[in-house]
Order: sequence, then C-alpha cells, then structure tokens
Amino acid sequence: MKNLLLSLIILFNLTQFATAQDTLKNQRFNLHFQQTIITQYKPGFSAPYTGNNSLLTGEETQTSLTTTLFGGARLWKGMEAYFNPEMSGGAGLSKTLGIAGFPNGETFRVGSAEPKIYIARLYFTQNFEWGNDKEYINDDVNQLAGLKSKRYLKVTVGKFGMADFFDGNEFSHDARSQFMNWSLMDNAAWDYPANTRGYVLGGIAELGQPTWALRFGFTMTTTTANGAIWDERVSRANTQTLEYEKRYALGGQKGTLRLLAFRNNGKMGVYRDAINQSPNAPDVDATQAYGRHKYGFGISADQYLTNDFGVFAKASYNDGKTETWAFTEIDRSLSLGAVLKGSSWKRKDDELGLAFVGNGISKDHKDYLAAGGYGFIIGDGRLNYSPELVAEVYYKLNAYQHKLWLSPDYQFIDNPAYNKDRGPVNVFSLRAHVEF
Repeated sequence: MKNLLLSLIILFNLTQFATAQDTLKNQRFNLHFQQTIITQYKPGFSAPYTGNNSLLTGEETQTSLTTTLFGGARLWKGMEAYFNPEMSGGAGLSKTLGIAGFPNGETFRVGSAEPKIYIARLYFTQNFEWGNDKEYINDDVNQLAGLKSKRYLKVTVGKFGMADFFDGNEFSHDARSQFMNWSLMDNAAWDYPANTRGYVLGGIAELGQPTWALRFGFTMTTTTANGAIWDERVSRANTQTLEYEKRYALGGQKGTLRLLAFRNNGKMGVYRDAINQSPNAPDVDATQAYGRHKYGFGISADQYLTNDFGVFAKASYNDGKTETWAFTEIDRSLSLGAVLKGSSWKRKDDELGLAFVGNGISKDHKDYLAAGGYGFIIGDGRLNYSPELVAEVYYKLNAYQHKLWLSPDYQFIDNPAYNKDRGPVNVFSLRAHVEF
C-alpha cells in the first residue's frame, strides 16, 4: 500500500509539472490518471425459465475496476502521440449476460475477473491548420494544451476507442462520469467496431470548421463476434463510420447535433439463414461467411437550456439481419434525458442525471431468439418479445477537489433481453472515480 501511495504521489507531481507547461505556448507533453470502481447490487427476481445467456434470478453483487494512465506528447508541428496503458478487472452481473442495455459500461465481456494490463490506446495524430480563427485548448486527457485553429484537417492512425472521436454527446457518453448503462454511452444500435475491451485498430480523418465537423473512420474488425483477434483480410473485413457534427447556439445556450452512419463488413452469420438451417436450435455462428454486412444510422442531440441544466436525445437503427459483432444486441434504440448541476443547492460541481431508454430488435433477431438461438449477450432459450425499457438516475458528488467523485446510481430494467416473461430488474450501484 505504501508503494502504491508513493507511486500516486509521484504521478500527481508529474501531472502538475506537465500542467505547468499549459501557457500561451503549446504544451509539449502531459500525463493524466484515472481509476473507476463500480459496485452493483441486484436483488432477486422471478422468472418462469432461464437460458444459457439469461440474467440470473438470484441476488447478486459484482464489482468492476479500471485504471488508466494517459500520456501525450507533441512530436513536431501538428503531430501528437498518445499512449494509454490500462488495467481492468472484476465482473458484471451474471457474467455480463442477460440484458442488452447492460447496467455497467465499465464491464467488458472478457470472461475473467482477474485484473489484466494491456495497451488501450496508442495512436498518432497529424493536424493541418489554416485560417486566423483560433481557440485555446486546455490540458486534458489525451489532449495537449495550446492554440488551435478552428479550420483544420486532422488524421489519426493507431489503436483507439471509436467513442474517443465519434458520438460525443455532452450529457450521455462516459460511463466513468455520467450514465452507466450501455444504452446511454453511445447510439445503442451502432454496432461500433471494437475488440472485447472496447478498442480498435484503424484510421480517422476529420475536417473541422468553426461551427461544424465531418469525420470518417476506417477500421479493422475481429475474426469472431465479440472477439480479440483482428481479421487480417482487411479488404473483406472492415468498417466505415461517417459522422457530421453541427454546433450552434439556441437562446444563447450551446447545443450540438450529430448525424452518424456506419457499415460493417466481415465474416458474419445471418439470423434468417440460421433459422432455415436449424429451426429448433438455430446457431447464427454456423452460418458465418465473408461478404456479409450490417449498416445503420444514428442521431444524437444535446442542448443546454440554462448554464446549469441540459437535455439530450438519441435515436439509432441498424438493419438487424446479421449477428451483432462488437457492441451489444440492440437494433433500434431511443433515449432521452436531462442533467442538472447543483448550483441551486450550493453544490455547483455536483450533478444529477435522469434518463429513459427503449431498446428493440429486428424481426429476424426476434425470431432467432424465440426459436432458442443465442447471441453473445442475450438468449433465454425462448422469447415472449417486448421492448427492453431502462430508466437510470445518478447523483455525482465532488467528494474531494475535483479529483475524487462518488456517484450513487439506480437503474430500473423492464423486459431484460426483450423478454416479457422475465423481470423487472432493479440495479443499485456506487461508483468511485479518481482523476487527475
């Protein structure tokens, strides 16, 4: 414990030194740290049957942990490099199975509760700028402080998370500091490319202007659904993601609208083919072949109504014909919510959030689950279909100098895994998040 404490003190001093460079000159390097611990408790609930991928009906408590070191360096004019070693461990409720909109966004589907160290991000960004419209960018996680033009072309290559660059909703995006449910981290029907830990290899190009940005990503995909091995047949297994972001002011308050489209290509299975091949025990993995694809769309909007109160809404869709490959088994989703800062009760850094989500799946996906099929997240052996409904409320408390945040959280989940025969489920959480 002494060694750990000493290491954290040294790390904190290094970050202070890096931040001290945050002057009118461009920052040469920075260093940040985060640790997030989420403990979740679920009381028991009743269900007439349970399948291989069902949420367990008994009482459960599980804890997840992630620890990340964020390093950034400016190599030459316009070129930046970022390196993020990370450790994660713990488990989700019922081995992260049985709910499409899973309640812990920090839990990954890696099958082992033992802490593992890995490289989360290692990427390089070259920025080309023009024009006289400039703004000062503050020191932050994977962001070096300095003057930046509002007109630019930025190219990024390496290993990163797609959510680092796409679908960045102001109020509903980060399970470490905002809503914890998977459905609220991103457009839920976006089967965004990632390995089991949520990261991907590829490249992104972004064109920025003072009030808008257009970004395109081309990335690899894995050899299997929810896999860890990258498919080297990049010409046949790849993903394309396109997003347009428009920033504006409404009544003097800032807002953003994002439109997203994606197409995933790879060796995917087809739900209808699996049913036709084995009507009583379909296996979508048995129908895998190259030349398959999944496409979809998403819209996301956030809007401040006052300096302390903002609202958001998201809607997303994918065709739902091929199996879910990377994120979670959601083919349609609609969410909305609001976040209120604590200024009115003299806790200006605290935050109260409330959101509602409705998730659904395609007809082919429904028929597959009803026939006894399984995905990598859900499958009860049969299905009495109804949309999966989620409500989440959290309170984020600034416990110590913007470095330690505590967040109690409650989620109500009706029809888990789209099954009216199961649930409802109540999930109580406590999140501790350290950052500096």
